[in-house]
Amino acid sequence: MKILLTAVNAKYIHSNLAIYCLKAYAKEYLRKRGEPGAKEQGTDGVEIELAEYTINQQVDDILRDIYKRRPDVLCFSCYIWNIEYVEALVREIGKLRPGMPIWLGGPEVSYDAADVLGRLLPVRGVMKGEGEETFAKLCRVYASGLAAGEEEKNLAEVRGIAYRDKDGRIRENPARRAIDLCRVPFIYGSLPGTSAEEGDGEDPMSDFRNKIIYYESSRGCPFSCSYCLSSVDKQMRFRDLDLVQKELQFLIDREVPQVKFVDRTFNCRHEHAAAIWRYIAEHDRGITNFHFEVAADLLNEEELGILEGMRPGLVQLEIGVQSTNPDTLRKIRRRMDFGRVRGAVERIRKGKNIHQHLDLIAGLPHEDLKSFARSFDDVYALEPDQLQLGFLKVLKGSYMDEKRQEYGLVCQSRPPYEVLYTRWLSYEEIIRLKGIEEMVEVYYNSGQFKNTLKALEKSHASAFLMYDSMYRFYEKYGYERQQHRRSARYEILLRYIEECADICEEAEYYRELLTYDYYLRENAKSRPHFAGEYKVTKEFLRAFYENEEETHRYLRSYTDHDSSQMRRMTHLEYFTWMGKYILFDYKERDPLSQNARTCILQK
Repeated sequence: MKILLTAVNAKYIHSNLAIYCLKAYAKEYLRKRGEPGAKEQGTDGVEIELAEYTINQQVDDILRDIYKRRPDVLCFSCYIWNIEYVEALVREIGKLRPGMPIWLGGPEVSYDAADVLGRLLPVRGVMKGEGEETFAKLCRVYASGLAAGEEEKNLAEVRGIAYRDKDGRIRENPARRAIDLCRVPFIYGSLPGTSAEEGDGEDPMSDFRNKIIYYESSRGCPFSCSYCLSSVDKQMRFRDLDLVQKELQFLIDREVPQVKFVDRTFNCRHEHAAAIWRYIAEHDRGITNFHFEVAADLLNEEELGILEGMRPGLVQLEIGVQSTNPDTLRKIRRRMDFGRVRGAVERIRKGKNIHQHLDLIAGLPHEDLKSFARSFDDVYALEPDQLQLGFLKVLKGSYMDEKRQEYGLVCQSRPPYEVLYTRWLSYEEIIRLKGIEEMVEVYYNSGQFKNTLKALEKSHASAFLMYDSMYRFYEKYGYERQQHRRSARYEILLRYIEECADICEEAEYYRELLTYDYYLRENAKSRPHFAGEYKVTKEFLRAFYENEEETHRYLRSYTDHDSSQMRRMTHLEYFTWMGKYILFDYKERDPLSQNARTCILQK
């Protein structure tokens, strides 16, 4: 009996934590109960196989691969980013393998399971909500190859599912109680001192090479944000800290590049967050980066102190601000003290060791364009490393979905159900915000124009209006409909500056700022057009690098390099507005921004 757990991920670097957890939990469940599938019994029993694809693959290619795997039971993990692919696959595989049980699970099908079964006739059933225990029970149902009548009898006893009976009627069983999170096995390998099964002897980390490692230390959320499905699960559960530390050490020892915690509000329990942060700081090997979603206003003095002492790049924080409008925050049932958020973000920023990603959501109730502009400017002033301007997605099962009529909320019918307009925000304004989002992504979030933008902000009434003006410039010349190489983005921004009445006379100053920003990131040997004439003479360059070969005054880590090698690995530029020569050193980059080290040449 082969059961295929299938995921269609958004990108290749992603992995689907859910299907790995389901497989690991089911194997433990079957083994402990002496069911077929236990290795010590020497039976074939239940074979649980995983298949991961991406939405960038052709549906036909995925269909062929699933068909060739010949599963007896097929399961899909469903989210807003993949549900259209899954539905297309289900309809086609149902024609190729009529009668094969197909099961769906995940947030995109958990809250309207009856509707899903009504429109997808090949689907046998839906696993609703938390899936580990439910999937393990389904494995028992199918383990013995039961006849249809017996299968249905046993399905009636499985909590947490909706299914189609032999007469085509849709049955919904009672919900399942939340499981103890410590019972979910560690999916990445066996820990020292445990009897966990190593599978077929292959390296358990081999499935995750070149991928982000996802980790869960808590499940549920204590907050009730109306746009979020995490608020539906109010049963907060935490993995035992001793277990968490052993598992994190396993990942640290294997020097994985990044571990992304999927905890919805990581620091909602202070002692839990502080213990984990203290552990990774004390056991850091200089390789692994850890990503956390936190509520900045909940950060206390102990946590801030731990964060301040961390290696640059060890941790990055994602902070969901969403809005600074008090009326909006009340309506979405979000508790947040923006004053405390500001204090925490500014303090962390001063440490220059932690990447901060702050989020805003456009389309929330009581937030018109003017209000959103204030929220944008409030968050922008905090100088986050990235500012994510997102748009409200009206998720099935969320409280926001129930309030559509009251809010005049109209969203797209297709996933991800993004807002089209509300009582407070028109579609024309949504389009305008989409343009601003693009400018923020290209110019701010790239981190490639930092010095130019800081100067440019001073000539605009607000940051929001600056990005709005930039997008109108893009619209005017049709730039938004084109793909641009990196250097072209600098050229376009310079043209924008040359058209700004208040600063057009300072175009040469901005040209040099753009050049400075460009060489901070790019060790380019062909000079970009926008940078203009190179002001450093060949004689000065030769003399500088020959002197560095002897003295290493500025390039102290280059003692084993000759002048030609140093010249290739660095860049020297003269800036008129400073009256200085600046050396860009690409061997030593900032671990957060990836900018080159710079130093001013002294006379």
